[in-house]
Amino acid sequence: MQKTVLSLIFTLFLGQLAFAQEEYYFPGEKFDPAIPSPSQFLGYPVGDWHTRYDLIVKYFEKLDQLSPLALLQTIGYTHEHRPKVILTIASAVNMGNLEQIRLKQIQLADPSQPKPDVNAMPSIVHLGYGVHGNEPSSAEAAMLTAYWFLASQSDLAKNLRENMVLHIDPTLNPDGRDRHSLWANSNKGFPPVASPLDREHNEAWPGGRTNHYWFDLNRDWLPLAHPESRVKVDWYHQWYPNVTTDFHEMGTNSTFFFEPTKPFGSENPVVPRKNYDDLNPRFAKYFAKYMDQIGALYWTKEVFDNSYPGYGSTYPDIHGGLGLVFETASSRGHVQNSQRGDITFAFTIRNHVVNSLATMEAALDNRVYMHDYLREFFETAVAEGGKDAAKSYVFGDEFDESRNRLFTKFLLDHKIKVYENSADVTVSGQAFKKGKSWVVPTNQPQYRMVRTMFEYEKKFADSVFYDASAWTMAAAYGMPFSAATGAKSGSEIKAVSIPNFTFPEGKAYAYLIDWSDFYAPKMLFEMQKAGIHVESVHRPFSSQTQDGVVSFSSGTLMIPMGFQKLKAEELATKLKELAAKNGQKIYAVQTGLNVTGIDLGSNSVSAIQAPKVLMPVGTGINSLEAGEIWNLMDQHLGMPITKVNMEQFGRVNLHEYNTLILPSGNYNSLSESQVNHLKDWINRGGTVISLKNASLWLNQKGITKEVAVELKDEPKDPDSLPFNTRNDFEGAKEVGGSIYLAELDLTHPIAYGYHRKNLPVYRNTDIFIKPSADKYLTPVKYTANPHLGGYISKTNLEKLKLSAGVIISSVGQGRVVHFFDSPNFRGTWFGTNKLFLNAIFHGDNMD
Repeated sequence: MQKTVLSLIFTLFLGQLAFAQEEYYFPGEKFDPAIPSPSQFLGYPVGDWHTRYDLIVKYFEKLDQLSPLALLQTIGYTHEHRPKVILTIASAVNMGNLEQIRLKQIQLADPSQPKPDVNAMPSIVHLGYGVHGNEPSSAEAAMLTAYWFLASQSDLAKNLRENMVLHIDPTLNPDGRDRHSLWANSNKGFPPVASPLDREHNEAWPGGRTNHYWFDLNRDWLPLAHPESRVKVDWYHQWYPNVTTDFHEMGTNSTFFFEPTKPFGSENPVVPRKNYDDLNPRFAKYFAKYMDQIGALYWTKEVFDNSYPGYGSTYPDIHGGLGLVFETASSRGHVQNSQRGDITFAFTIRNHVVNSLATMEAALDNRVYMHDYLREFFETAVAEGGKDAAKSYVFGDEFDESRNRLFTKFLLDHKIKVYENSADVTVSGQAFKKGKSWVVPTNQPQYRMVRTMFEYEKKFADSVFYDASAWTMAAAYGMPFSAATGAKSGSEIKAVSIPNFTFPEGKAYAYLIDWSDFYAPKMLFEMQKAGIHVESVHRPFSSQTQDGVVSFSSGTLMIPMGFQKLKAEELATKLKELAAKNGQKIYAVQTGLNVTGIDLGSNSVSAIQAPKVLMPVGTGINSLEAGEIWNLMDQHLGMPITKVNMEQFGRVNLHEYNTLILPSGNYNSLSESQVNHLKDWINRGGTVISLKNASLWLNQKGITKEVAVELKDEPKDPDSLPFNTRNDFEGAKEVGGSIYLAELDLTHPIAYGYHRKNLPVYRNTDIFIKPSADKYLTPVKYTANPHLGGYISKTNLEKLKLSAGVIISSVGQGRVVHFFDSPNFRGTWFGTNKLFLNAIFHGDNMD
């Protein structure tokens, strides 16, 4: 009896709590009592706590269980194995025809198919929330929006359910969200503290914005470096939504932003003007109406970049839909002081809820119009592609099977049609061999994505960039490519697979592995891990192999059978296993006497020291750059590195390691004794790999002595300028993420595995350092006309021409390898990763 009374009291309490929630977020609305509100399910009002991701998923599971109008699907998993879920809600009729609706939408996006009757097609809306984990209000809004769409008894909700298929992704970045939620909840005061100085509002490094590897997933829709993005984009191409949202937070003293973004200056060059001039203004009227109803302040057009294709609000624009970014003032906790009073978590949530509803109403009212636009988008893409002077792009690297596969798969993941190259061709002076190259026609529905992959852009309406100003993905992959006026193409490529090379039979004097392949470093690490002794041949040569006489370049791996602890049969079995796993071709030789070049016992052949790598992380260190390095070592090499917090660096015995990586950051917290320990370690033979301003710190401490570039006639700033021009004038001086052509010294170990002298590199720093005073130690510098794509000021371009991309500084018996470009940028610069990996595996031979 007592339990019954308590249960009744608790039910009444939850009912009152739910009513309060409904009144704040949905004033005057009535709901289906069979569907629990988020507050009823969670046991606390939405906005009182930062809801853990697993509870958000469980709430969606409950909606799936209770209503035939809701369907929850797991589309993949994050690095930390949290499920990536999509909740689909629609009428009973539409849920019963969901696959047919999806296929109709795919047909609509394919100009080669008859256009379906768009009047009979429901609107497809994809509401995406929480790509930045420490912008938490949107995921709470996702639960409330799902509840409203499913349970509201309003005429609008009923109309939407009948005429819309709604997909809700509650959190694009579950790992980052839970990192931030734990922080905010653990540091919450009772009552909550609103001071911006409070610990709750100041997360520990690296914060919750990024994913497991500290990547910003709102940059990853194009690179697809992470599983969260890969499953997201795959889902996108299964549906081609008419509208896709991207909900964010900004500074606490801001108000609310919705599109349009900054005209021209923030727009993507391949997106039709109709998107910016018509679609965005159409939808903006609805956002304004909803925000006016709650008396909320807002703004449009002033800033926010919409040009980079990797944004969640830009990628849909390049696929015939409307991508929409929303930004609300953030409480970055439960409540925080602002210039307009205290900003509560519930207030930020409500802003995203009302704009979720506004988006759906706008999509419903423009249902047929948006369907027509989707069809028009791909029809005009095909038409424009047919008129392009470039009838196709030919690409391929004859020396690197793995990078070819990676790039081809990347194109296929973005639904770009790729064909075999059926004949040897020379295009713009570049030779492409049959079987080693591929053709991408421009006359295809994904023409605008083809442009994204292969075009360089140098002309801009603005000189200030929120993010990267260049994104030519063929350059990122270091892929030789040329625009062709015509190229014969063979069969369409549907999938890529790891090649199956035949392992050489019988005994061998030694085995050889070419270092050119992207996964050769992974093969090396796994051989060393297995106890196999491996050496590097530092000069070109040719040998008699099972395939006849084969030429090998500098950096070739040699496994001498006379210096192995493993038995010959055991070693051959292990090599065969690792070669199959990593797609590597292994050659056997029966003698150390080579056909040409040096012999295998030359003094220009040396054992490769197994890397023992240490990297400082934590306060002061650029988490994005550190994450890129961690991701490269983990995901592409399977090689563990030791990440040590800066405050623990003084306790580390550096002599237990042979390689120290210093990402960009502030190292001034290191004491004099710690700096002296570092100097001693380098002098005794240690290798430091230093990036950007970490190199400036090494200079400051006297460890290296490199010199900055200075122009004799550098233009001086005017003595006086209008106050309102300061952001544009100063911003134009920055290097906003752009692509340049570097020149490699192919004889230097940093360039092992490269066969072409010129290589595209990515730079996002205005640190310009002169070539080394030692004429042999500037292995990467820029060509006379280096600018390939993206924005750079005239002054910075002149400085760049006089500067180095990579410098080696000799320090006693050790050395520092300085990188002034970004060799691992966003986990997708496969073309320059090898430079960085060479510094790790061959650093002791670089000076």
